[in-house]
Amino acid sequence: MFTRILVAYDGSELSQRALAKAKELAGESNAKLDVVHVLHHPVVVIGEAVVSPPRSYEEEYIQHAQSLIDQAKREIAGLPEAKASLLQGQPADSVLDYAGEIGADLIVIGSRGLSGLNEWVLGSVSHHVVQHARIPVLVIK
Repeated sequence: MFTRILVAYDGSELSQRALAKAKELAGESNAKLDVVHVLHHPVVVIGEAVVSPPRSYEEEYIQHAQSLIDQAKREIAGLPEAKASLLQGQPADSVLDYAGEIGADLIVIGSRGLSGLNEWVLGSVSHHVVQHARIPVLVIK
């Protein structure tokens, strides 16, 4: 059925469900499973000024991202052809680019993640992935 499954993971309930479904699919088809979390450094643009978060916030954010990857690694430990990676960049584009790099034939993603400010935009990351992916995308609700 599938040979390489990519799942986007941010620790939210829906991404946990997405990971569970991806594990199930990988187990059924003996597919390789790649789990990714995308580290996205938020910036605020006010007029012509670009405001970055304080260094302490950035360090906490990086630690949190690494803890999510560690959590994902524990979840997939029993699968022989599975790995978890931390990417950096714009989440939707990073997921799509990585899917192309590894030759994924399915992307599994939650319909919404943890992004507080972006949450009002209905699943902005998943929507972008669905609209621009060249392979099937399974959106978990």
